[in-house]
Amino acid sequence: MISRLFFFLIFLLLGFLLGFLLPHGLSPWQGACAGVVAVAVLLFTLDTWRALFFLRWIKSPDIFNAPDQSGFWGESADRIRRLLKQRDAEIRASEENLRQFLSAIQASPNGVVLMDKEWHIVWSNRTASHHLGIDPDRDVKQLIGYLLRNPAFSAYARSSLYENEIVIEGRENRTEHPQKIAVQVFPYGDGRKLLLSRDVTALEKAEVMRRDFVANVSHEIRTPLTVLMGFVETMQNLALSPDETHNYLQLMSQQALRMQTLVQDLLTLSNLEGSPLPSDSNWHSFDLLWMNCYEDAYALLNVISQKDNSNHSLHFELPEDLQGYEISGAVDEIKSAFSNLVSNALRYTPSGGAISVSWNRKENIFEFSVVDTGAGIAAEHLPRLTERFYRVDRSRSRDTGGTGLGLAIVKHVMQRHDGQLRIESKLNVGSNFSLVFPASRLRVKPL
Repeated sequence: MISRLFFFLIFLLLGFLLGFLLPHGLSPWQGACAGVVAVAVLLFTLDTWRALFFLRWIKSPDIFNAPDQSGFWGESADRIRRLLKQRDAEIRASEENLRQFLSAIQASPNGVVLMDKEWHIVWSNRTASHHLGIDPDRDVKQLIGYLLRNPAFSAYARSSLYENEIVIEGRENRTEHPQKIAVQVFPYGDGRKLLLSRDVTALEKAEVMRRDFVANVSHEIRTPLTVLMGFVETMQNLALSPDETHNYLQLMSQQALRMQTLVQDLLTLSNLEGSPLPSDSNWHSFDLLWMNCYEDAYALLNVISQKDNSNHSLHFELPEDLQGYEISGAVDEIKSAFSNLVSNALRYTPSGGAISVSWNRKENIFEFSVVDTGAGIAAEHLPRLTERFYRVDRSRSRDTGGTGLGLAIVKHVMQRHDGQLRIESKLNVGSNFSLVFPASRLRVKPL
């Protein structure tokens, strides 16, 4: 600014000297004044023209077409151009940060819905679309109450009490495949609202299973406990003969054994669910496993025959070409699965029935099969047989000493060994329970 004033004075002085010294029809002092005025008018006109050019550019500033001028207006244009470049860089950085932020929210497993103070949707991510059926493009500016027609959510929104979340039915909720979504509103800014949603279907299902499991365990333990307490009270209050005492003690022993079996099966399930997956590099003799299963089966057959005076036909078949193999995994778990299927067949097949246990290779699988000629199972019960404590005939299961956990244990064992439990059954014909192992779990025993 000082340099600008300095040059202005220099030009005025130059005009003064030219007007004073150059010949003209005026006196020297009049010429000097005229020279000063002429220079001032010229400088003012030039400055005005440059100012107008600057003002025309600044109405719509373009950093690439800034006026190329010197002096005050040129410096002003340069400063404004630098500020515009800095502003554009900041805007681009902000836009990139916003894009990254929105991308992160899009990738979130939680649904996110931004709303204004009147509950109009401003923005939502794809997860909210899956949870609540909100279209991120079509439903912008729509009232969320028009889209979530759920009485519980409507009451929640009106209450203004958002400390806790509520659970509503999700977009894909079906009777056969329920979907539960937890939603919670968080006010922010000037009356705006943030809605978060998360899929709690698995948690809700797990909670139902937990309640059912606790109820079933309590029921299963309470029944033999009640019987035991009844016998104890009877023996305490009544004078019993030696035969009656022996009979009561035998019944008490049966109930205690039933509880012991139940606890053992529960511990087995707990260990299966909590322990690491069995290694596929631990190999065990399948022939020895087969022999142990064979011996256990015939021992149980003798116990059942003596107890119920029943007569079963039991047959084990291990082809010669499948002898000398090794199986990988947890041998105790596999043995438990084999024994469960065989013992179930022995317990549930009426006297005179036949049980066949076989080991076969079919294409890329190995199959352990237990086929019986029992009463069979109706088709509607088959999908639920591996549920904990599920019984087709509850009274019959108690009579045979079953806990309702055997097939659940078998299913867990097979899942841990990359296999499957397959069940085929027909009423009044019999059942076929098969354990299918992938070929990678078996190999010929190295020499």
